Amino acid sequence: MRSLLTVSSVLLVWMLVASPVMAKQIRLEVSLDKPTLLAAKKQTTFIKVGLTGFKTDGDKRRAPVNVAIVLDKSGSMSGQKLEKAKEAAIAAIERLNKNDIVSVVAYDSTVTVVVPATKLTDKRALIERIRKITAGGSTALFAGVSKGAAEIRKLAEKNRVNRVILLSDGLANVGPKSPSELGALGASLMKERIAVSTMGLGLDYNEDLMTKLAQNSGGNHVFIEDADQLVQVFNSEFNDVLSVVAQEVSIRIVAAKGIRPVRVLNTASEINGQTVIVLMNQIYSEQEKYVLLEVEVPAGKAGQSREIAEVKVSYANMQTNTTDRLSSSVSANFSDSLAVVEKNLNVLVCTDCVLQLANAQNILATSLRDRGDVAGARRVLITNSRYLNGRICRWKSLREKLGRLSRRAARTPANRPYRSPRHQACLRQPRARTCPR
Repeated sequence: MRSLLTVSSVLLVWMLVASPVMAKQIRLEVSLDKPTLLAAKKQTTFIKVGLTGFKTDGDKRRAPVNVAIVLDKSGSMSGQKLEKAKEAAIAAIERLNKNDIVSVVAYDSTVTVVVPATKLTDKRALIERIRKITAGGSTALFAGVSKGAAEIRKLAEKNRVNRVILLSDGLANVGPKSPSELGALGASLMKERIAVSTMGLGLDYNEDLMTKLAQNSGGNHVFIEDADQLVQVFNSEFNDVLSVVAQEVSIRIVAAKGIRPVRVLNTASEINGQTVIVLMNQIYSEQEKYVLLEVEVPAGKAGQSREIAEVKVSYANMQTNTTDRLSSSVSANFSDSLAVVEKNLNVLVCTDCVLQLANAQNILATSLRDRGDVAGARRVLITNSRYLNGRICRWKSLREKLGRLSRRAARTPANRPYRSPRHQACLRQPRARTCPR
């Protein structure tokens, strides 16, 4: 009997030791803004593919990073701006450990590698180099980003988080300087698993250019109204960098037979027949990233249900260093009652759709303003404000989300019409009469 118990105990211990701990995965949610469609009518609906990062165990198991800090040191950055920028970069570097890689690039008319890509074995020496950066010259923004990416490539590894963090307060005026050229650079870096986060300081930078660079590479874009906010913004950006749980994210949406993909909102994508491919660079812990795909659905009969699409996702899990795969699908019902259609609306998805549609118009207005077409920008913004205000009255979730975005980005009351943070700051300046209203 004792022998049997001993064997059983050994087997139990072996099972407990040998059984792998359940690995964490990102969460996939696929839903429609209109789960119930009006019968006997061809129409469009939006598919939302949401990916939410799992909770990490803090710094103990975070992925090591390879980050390049690219600082604008042109003449317009002289004085407090550059001093605050250096202070912010130093504070961010203090958060990294000896397993992380960092490089620092400064640019004006030309580009200088202040700190070549290196592991953080001697923070003090690195910080002293940053303190010695001085301002002067023009703005070779494209070259600065390119050099930052080159430093990352020197020590690139598959299981590291690769990020370029760009700060600029002015217009690119040396080398390639159009939004399309910087957007193309961002797209090419996305393929190399390098994300670029852009920080625009003040009111004089090209918002469209900086947004495209960040968006096409999978990074963040933030407007900074005042140099005193730099340390806080850098800290927030590094919160994201240090919490990446997934990279190389591929989303494949296959529309069901008879369903026609129309467009993906504000996200680079490839549409080939019934198949839509969207790539994302990185997903952060406990944060959601999503894709909104508009599809055309043929008329259906009341009481019927119809499959709309199947979704497959693959990504590199930064905690387990494995490739994980997820799948889901979504269907819609048909009703001949408009009241039923309205009652079954997915208000949270509708909220995201409204914000993305409004954002697309806001980007258009910014582009028009930067090209000097103030009247055209004004018309777009007025139409956009009416569009948003008309929907704010209907959905509490939209009011709440719009309020959070507005207060976080520009500290403005939640009941004002939506404008970009930079545009809101422009309205607060003495020259506000020149800004689109």
